[in-house]
Order: sequence, then structure tokens, then C-alpha cells
Amino acid sequence: MLEAGAKPAAVFYVEYTVEWIPHMQIVQIVLDKKLLHAADQAAKRTRRNRSALVRDALREHLRRLELRASEERDRQGYSRQSQADAEARSWESEATWPQE
Repeated sequence: MLEAGAKPAAVFYVEYTVEWIPHMQIVQIVLDKKLLHAADQAAKRTRRNRSALVRDALREHLRRLELRASEERDRQGYSRQSQADAEARSWESEATWPQE
């Protein structure tokens, strides 16, 4: 409890509009001012709300992570296979620049 004449350390008022869609969950994230401002500007430019922008950005990030994981699995798989020298040499001419 505050003493007479004392002011609270900080008071925050939060206003928000929530687009409620039955299959979506509401989450809270913390962003620094600069990132929040950039997100709001990007949302405005693309004529979307902040939530749609964040959803799309997260989907794209997850897609890229899956692509990297897939490429890494391919890289590991190919590194485990030993190719015969003759087979590898037959493709070397395809990998060089043609002579002019």
C-alpha cells in the first residue's frame, strides 16, 4: 500500500484489439521498442495487423529451419556414401567450364 502523497513506481495501461478465431491461441510476446516499431511499420505497409505479420514471419522462419534441417540430413547422407572412383571421374568433365 502506498503512503499518503506517494506515487506508484510505474503504471502501465495496455490497450489491445484481439481478433478471436476459434482455432487460434492468444500468446503474449515481449519486443523491444525498435523491433515493435519496425513490426508495426511493416504491418502497415503490407496492410496487415501485427498478429498476421508475426504469424507469417514465424511460418517463414519455421519453413527455413526445416529446409536447413533437410539440407543437413541430405549432406550427412551423401557424406556416408562412398562413390566409386570411376563413377566420380565420369562426372568431373560435367563440372568444369567448357574450353573456349
